[in-house]
Amino acid sequence: MDIFTIAIWVITAGLLVFSFVKDKAKTKDALKKALFMGRGMALSIFAVIFAIGLILAVLPPEQIADIIAKQNVFVATIAAAAFGTVTLIPAFIAFPLIGTLATAGVGIMPSVAFLTTLTMVGVATFPLEKREFGIKFAVTRNALSFIFAIIIAVIMGAIL
Repeated sequence: MDIFTIAIWVITAGLLVFSFVKDKAKTKDALKKALFMGRGMALSIFAVIFAIGLILAVLPPEQIADIIAKQNVFVATIAAAAFGTVTLIPAFIAFPLIGTLATAGVGIMPSVAFLTTLTMVGVATFPLEKREFGIKFAVTRNALSFIFAIIIAVIMGAIL
């Protein structure tokens, strides 16, 4: 583990102890709720990990890289961005996946486009966003996020 991870664990443990000292009942209740939420999310997370593993077993990263390499870089970037908008993968799974694809030879621009749209644009979460914030806000935020994701990908492609 690096120093930042250790620092986060130490700070978290310290704040948990502080919370226990301040109000033991509320802290226990919060931990029970967090455990319940974690168990509820676990099935979805394992399903995503299984699906990605299955996809990478059927289509190895090298083969994905070959398919993408045959495309125009801008076409591949737009396609990766479009795929990222409709995919709902937690970031902690997406980052290693992008690392695997980049190591296999997928270009920086498509990789960044996929990752940024994956985390910034939410087609799967659009109905919830529309209900809570309104259609105008949801459409505007998602459209701007998609545009900025493409801009970020182009900038990262130029830098790296």
